[in-house]
Amino acid sequence: MIAPFVPQLVYMEPRALEYPLGKQLNKKFTDMGIEIRQTTSHNQVRNIPGKNHFQQYRVAKSTLVVGVRKTLKFDTSKPSAEYAIPLATGCMGHCQYCYLQTTMGSKPYIRTYVNTDEIFNAADEYMQERAPKETRFEAACTSDIVGIDHLTHSLKKAIEHFGKSEHGKLRFVTKYHHVDHLLDADHRGKTRFRFSINADYVIKHFEHGTSPLNERINAAVKVAKAGYPLGFIIAPIYLHEGWEKGYYTMFEKLNKKLPQSLRHNVTFELIQHRFTKPAKRVIQKNYPMTKLELDEEKRKYKWGKYGIGKYVYQTQEQEMIQETFHRYKDEFFPESKIEYFT
Repeated sequence: MIAPFVPQLVYMEPRALEYPLGKQLNKKFTDMGIEIRQTTSHNQVRNIPGKNHFQQYRVAKSTLVVGVRKTLKFDTSKPSAEYAIPLATGCMGHCQYCYLQTTMGSKPYIRTYVNTDEIFNAADEYMQERAPKETRFEAACTSDIVGIDHLTHSLKKAIEHFGKSEHGKLRFVTKYHHVDHLLDADHRGKTRFRFSINADYVIKHFEHGTSPLNERINAAVKVAKAGYPLGFIIAPIYLHEGWEKGYYTMFEKLNKKLPQSLRHNVTFELIQHRFTKPAKRVIQKNYPMTKLELDEEKRKYKWGKYGIGKYVYQTQEQEMIQETFHRYKDEFFPESKIEYFT
């Protein structure tokens, strides 16, 4: 079982200590005996320990930067939500396929932002602009927020903030089972708690440092019992040898553990494996022994936003994926909804 994340090293921005959460975290990490270094900005983080790139990369993935979110303009987050709410950036997991490999680039450490009230106020302004339409916010675009929330409780505050809002909804996804502190949050049904699940082959080979599938499913049952709307993201759907059986087994496990009484509002999101040329370079640098299939010749090129294209499965393979997953969903979870395939 994966233990809750504890940073190996902490960097503290001076302005973070002007906020209650910054002071709390500074005291918490001091009491835990964790080394705390000062930095003027996360961009100035230097001298991550390690004799070579591999050691430095791994230490960076267990380094936490406590700072202030300066930009309160939210990115869009289609198709999952209207906006991404920036509570944290980076992840402690070692998912070899993850798009954070390139978006985080040379800064793979984790950042948490202590000016949560300012972030929530910005979210309120976005809600007011769209009212009376509902506005959904995704809290896990650039992080696995659940993975650090036992330390910060920023996500718990966000859940309760959106619970009280008139037109706001919150969404996030996790690969971790450390959810107990979130079970008593006053969510009022306005937060969809989603778990990323996958075939055993994918978790074993490409999702190191994350909770096993059974632990994720057990956590999902707890979350559903606490009244949260529940969802599952199957991502990335990866065509490996025996993939049909692997994903069927995944659905069987979920079906066995999730009681019928908790299924009335379950959603699925389907995301096929994709990669970009920059991502391929970074993945092969950070994980030179990876078994990920990254052959451009086997893929179809799809233009993305900002002019960066990605390599996705061929049209026929995508159709096969959709047909297979709809069939499995209909067999095991006929009352559920597939929100999208991308």
